[in-house]
Amino acid sequence: MYYQNYYDPYNQGHVRAQNNSQLARDIQKAINGEYSAIACYEKLAQMAPTQKVRDQILEIRKDERRHYEAFRRIYTRLTGMQPTSEMTEECQDTYTKGLDAAFLDEQETVDFYMDIAEKTLDMTIKETFRRAAADEQNHAVWFLYFLYKNKA
Repeated sequence: MYYQNYYDPYNQGHVRAQNNSQLARDIQKAINGEYSAIACYEKLAQMAPTQKVRDQILEIRKDERRHYEAFRRIYTRLTGMQPTSEMTEECQDTYTKGLDAAFLDEQETVDFYMDIAEKTLDMTIKETFRRAAADEQNHAVWFLYFLYKNKA
């Protein structure tokens, strides 16, 4: 776990130091996940059956880009270095497989981002990841809706 220095009344007043290396690794993983989502959602939008669905997927992609930039800023502030970005997931070749993969990824990402938010006392990081988790949950609902409409 990572913490900022703080007074812990349950640990007889000892101060815990933040484990920045684990936090940096988690944020790097989040950056790569967002980077992958940006690329895959572009491809998914191109396969969308209607302009309305395409526009919504591109709106989700815009949120992912915003998360990506915010996480990069946090990583740079935390480590003093620019993060790298790499594709960690393969984009699917069909619309249905893409929707399924996007839904599952968004759901897993909610939990991962909430874990990051819970483990830090840095309010900027906490709020950034809480907000991103809420966005990811909203994205999952959209992808589930598109899956449902696609099978109907």
